[in-house]
Amino acid sequence: MTMKTNPTALLLELAAQAQRASDPDTLHDLLSRGHRAWCEGVADVQAGVDRETTSLSDAELAERCAAACVPWEKGMTRSEAVSALAFMTWDAAPAAMSYTELAERAAHFGVCLLGEEVL
Repeated sequence: MTMKTNPTALLLELAAQAQRASDPDTLHDLLSRGHRAWCEGVADVQAGVDRETTSLSDAELAERCAAACVPWEKGMTRSEAVSALAFMTWDAAPAAMSYTELAERAAHFGVCLLGEEVL
C-alpha cells in the first residue's frame, strides 16, 4: 500500500536529506522531487485561499490582502489578487522555505533543474 506524503512533509524531508548530500545526481533527484512537491503545495494553498475568499466582498478581500502585505494594485483582477495572496501565504510557509534551502544547497554544488543548453 502506498501512502501519499503531503507536500509539506515531503519538502521538509527532502531539505533535510539535501543537507547530508553532496553528490550532484542525488541533489538533482532531491531538487526535482522538491520542485514537484513545491508545485503541489502552492496548488493546495491556492485552492484553500480560493475557498476561503470566495464569499468575501472585494473590500474584505482587499483588507485581507493588505493584512498579508499583498498589494491589490490598480488594474488587478480579483482572481489575480487571490493568486497573489495564495502565493504570499505559501511563500511564507516552512515547506516553501525548505524548498529554497534545498535549491540553495543544490546550487552550491552546481545543480539546478535547467540544463546548460537552456541557459
